[in-house]
Amino acid sequence: MTLVRNSGRKKKKRLFNNYFDYTLLFVTLFLVFFGLVMIYSSSAFIAQRNFDDSMRFFNGQLRAALLGLLAILVVSKLDYRIFTKKIAFFSLAQWLYVASIILLTAVLFMGNESHGQSRWISLGPISFQPSEVAKVAIILCVAYRISKSPARLNKAGGTTIVLLSNAAVIGLVLVGNLSTAIILAAIVFALCFVTSKKYAPFGLLIGLGVILVICVLLFGAGYRMERVQIWRDIEGHEKGYQILQGLYAIASGGLFGKGLGASMQKLGQIPEVQTDMIFVVICEELGIVGAIAVIFLFVLLLYRIFVIAINAPDLFGSLIATGVFTHIAVQFLINIAVVTNSIPSTGVPLPFISYGGTSLSILLAEVGLVLSVSNRIRHERK
Repeated sequence: MTLVRNSGRKKKKRLFNNYFDYTLLFVTLFLVFFGLVMIYSSSAFIAQRNFDDSMRFFNGQLRAALLGLLAILVVSKLDYRIFTKKIAFFSLAQWLYVASIILLTAVLFMGNESHGQSRWISLGPISFQPSEVAKVAIILCVAYRISKSPARLNKAGGTTIVLLSNAAVIGLVLVGNLSTAIILAAIVFALCFVTSKKYAPFGLLIGLGVILVICVLLFGAGYRMERVQIWRDIEGHEKGYQILQGLYAIASGGLFGKGLGASMQKLGQIPEVQTDMIFVVICEELGIVGAIAVIFLFVLLLYRIFVIAINAPDLFGSLIATGVFTHIAVQFLINIAVVTNSIPSTGVPLPFISYGGTSLSILLAEVGLVLSVSNRIRHERK
């Protein structure tokens, strides 16, 4: 008979710390700070000429940045699972979705018109775009619905139900903003795609989406088809001036650029250059090197969000991070593609950098959500 001697050693207790992605936070803060610098550089001359205040656009963006940083501070400290808590008949995520539908409907009837489209709602001194609120609402609501019953996405019918249930928000946005509707559809598509084990239905959905976009271009507002014509003949079309000037700015920047503040195209040649076209000023003033550095920062930002998504403690948190990843990635790619004339022109700002208070505040709140997810990831203490 063999006796096993007890060594008397106690198994070492494994200790864990909550994780917080400081790299994501610092990259985000750097992009916001860089955006403020570029907004002042690109808009100071026009703001001084038109409003006698060179700091007009900078101050507006600074206020939005401070509001967004407050949102990061508050949201990152919250438990993101609070959005799954039910109030009356719906979860908090679903109530936010309902609120976005109400706001999107209201903007059609009482919105402030800009460039021929009603996209803004004013509440006293505050103006905001409901379509930006819809982005975070659709991320939270779709993530919540999928996490409650992920197995149903393994059937084509389940995926179809999830997609159709978001048709109201996407359709309301589509009335006035095709590019934002595409971003919303991409978010829903991505959340369904990463959850489902069957990929065949998604090929059909992509085909249907392409057909829908073509129909909107052919039978929708005439200006959309005109943008396609401009894209096909940028030099020959009389309205191709803005994109053409943007291409001149990119080309004139060379390898290292003309220097910060030295852009010539921003002096009236490109209307509202501080908004969707700000990347061309980056290229002209900082050159190819500066542009590549900005692209690298976005890649790093998206990589950190991806890491959080695959390490999230539950499906709901993983889908939130995936939704934010999709929002930033698609918006970034569309903006770069537009300013380089790779796709027809459409109004999509460069995330964190372009002028736009609602967009910046919502993006920072979304980063706060991702940081909240990261804060619930447990890693072993060494």
